[in-house]
Order: sequence, then C-alpha cells, then structure tokens
Amino acid sequence: MSTGLKPETEFGKVIRDRHSVRKYDPSWVISNEEIQEILNEAILAPSSSNLQPWRFIVITDPEVKAKLLPVANNQQQVVDASATIAVLGDVHAYENADVIYESAIAKGIMPSDLGLAMAKRSREGYSSMPDQKRKEIALIDGGLVSMQLMLAAKARGYDTVPMGGFNPAAFRELFQIPERYETVMLIALGKAAVEGHPTVRLPLESVVQWNSFEG
Repeated sequence: MSTGLKPETEFGKVIRDRHSVRKYDPSWVISNEEIQEILNEAILAPSSSNLQPWRFIVITDPEVKAKLLPVANNQQQVVDASATIAVLGDVHAYENADVIYESAIAKGIMPSDLGLAMAKRSREGYSSMPDQKRKEIALIDGGLVSMQLMLAAKARGYDTVPMGGFNPAAFRELFQIPERYETVMLIALGKAAVEGHPTVRLPLESVVQWNSFEG
C-alpha cells in the first residue's frame, strides 16, 4: 500500500509524537521521491565547517534487506519497514571543501576571497587532524543529520527507529564500504503496525545546571 500522508506543521507536536517504532506495516511503500524529499530536509542539518560528511545508503530492495537482516542482529524492522537507511560519515569530507565553498561563492552567499580562504582553512585544518578527531566529528555530524531525518519523517506522518545494534564489520563487507567512511547508524523508515510506546525523561532539573557544573 502506498499513500500520501498529511504533513504535520506544528513542530512541538512532531517532537512529542515521535517515538521509536519497531513493528512496521510491511505492505506500506514510501516512494523513492518521498524518501528523497525527507533526505533533502535532513541534509539541511548543521555540520562542522559545513563539510556535510554524511552519506546514505537507502535500502528498499527485499533481497538486500534479507541480506542485511542477520547483520542487523535479526531486527525484523529491517525487512518490514519501507526502507532502512544506513547513515555513514566521511572522515575525508574536507576534500570536498573546494566544491562546497565554490558553490557558496557562485550563489552569492559569501564573497570570493572569504570562500576561498575558508576552503583552504578547512582543507589544511582537517587534513592535519588526528584520524580519531576526524572520526569523532563525522559521528557527531552523522548524529545531527540522523535526528533531523527522523523528525522530517515524523512531520510527514512516518515512523522511524535508530539502530546501533548491528555488526559494523559485516555491514562493511556486505556493502563494500571503504575505510574512509564510519558507520553511524541504521534507521528504519516506514508506517507503524504497532505504535511506539511513550517513554519517560529525567526531570529537567536533574540534567541541567546553570553557569557551573557539579558532577
């Protein structure tokens, strides 16, 4: 089954209604076009130096889903959801600095001298960082885009669940992922067969301090 859902425009309702869903209607199909629209909204997320290190593998083919299932610890949502989206982080994203900043210059977002200087600073700064630091940045930015993806999906009436429970080495082998890409998470995307249950949060006063920190 495939149908258009009414987008939700009230942001507060979107963030309160979003829950992790693990049981999906396997007959529900989200079109490639609508998945692309969700991803186009997701990639508006911020990233370090605007280098946008995120990369995605959108998995909709039933045969590929079946191969992914054991890699994802046999979590059934991998095959039942309309799509499973793998989020990757490129630790060499700085190599795209020229393309990004030249585009910003061409669109009049920044003057040429500033854009060229920022591209140079990004190339030189990130290339000289330790590998571990670039990995950390890619994972942070991957988390930002993943959350934005899940909210964009919920705003359209769809459901998601982020999954860290998979075998990264087996995933790399299955999709032949080069070493420059970190595996951030998998996200199931579809229509709930069983609604996600509400969860509790710690009270704000137990997680927020003002102007100082007392462990």
